[in-house]
Amino acid sequence: MKLNCDLGESFGSWKMGLDEAVMPNIDMANIACGFHAGDENVMFKTLSLAKMHGVEVGAHPGYKDIQGFGRRSIPHTEQEIVNLVTYQVASLIGMAQTLDVNVTYIKPHGALYNDMMADADIRFAIYRAIKALNKGRESKLKLMMLATNEADVHKQEASTFGLELLLEAFADRRYTETGKLQSRSINGSVLNKEQMLQQVQQLITKGSVETDAGSELLVAADTICVHGDNDAGVQMIREVRAICQS
Repeated sequence: MKLNCDLGESFGSWKMGLDEAVMPNIDMANIACGFHAGDENVMFKTLSLAKMHGVEVGAHPGYKDIQGFGRRSIPHTEQEIVNLVTYQVASLIGMAQTLDVNVTYIKPHGALYNDMMADADIRFAIYRAIKALNKGRESKLKLMMLATNEADVHKQEASTFGLELLLEAFADRRYTETGKLQSRSINGSVLNKEQMLQQVQQLITKGSVETDAGSELLVAADTICVHGDNDAGVQMIREVRAICQS
């Protein structure tokens, strides 16, 4: 099971996360593209780190919301979503090309990710953007999204655009009965260390998680999302990696 992490989220002199410590312990880096976080210098540095450690690179576009860190939904037309995603991903691909790094997938960030999962119009706009970006590419960009009980529907949708999905589970988030992530506003939605490690173990051994109602939910994931915003988070990533490799 591959581990993915959101990185490159510093901005100017403001530092977010411990990218240098996280990068050696993950398989896939979701790199911010400058709209919710990151800038041209941070992108270059993060891409260089990924190349140094042999980590697969994905673009991490979000709403244009530096102040809100991309966690606020912003109304857009379908074409505006296409343009929003295309602009950011193309920026990262261009920077990556200067370093001989291949961008292989796209994972929307924050509110855009949540809106994609809840709103078919937004999801289809993102499909359109990736299809357009894939023109002329030998290795096609994939789309990473949440593994839910609607995964087969999402795969069918994506296939009509010639796209392949990467389905992810979250190590540190509580799931609802429908396979969605429980809102952060609800107490207990973010798991503590013991709960997180137990959830990862269950994902690896059983391909399932325990929901907020206490039932077992099957989760067919290709990758697990982890977070390394502080020293404790980096240590937990190491422990998660140990479980995945055991």
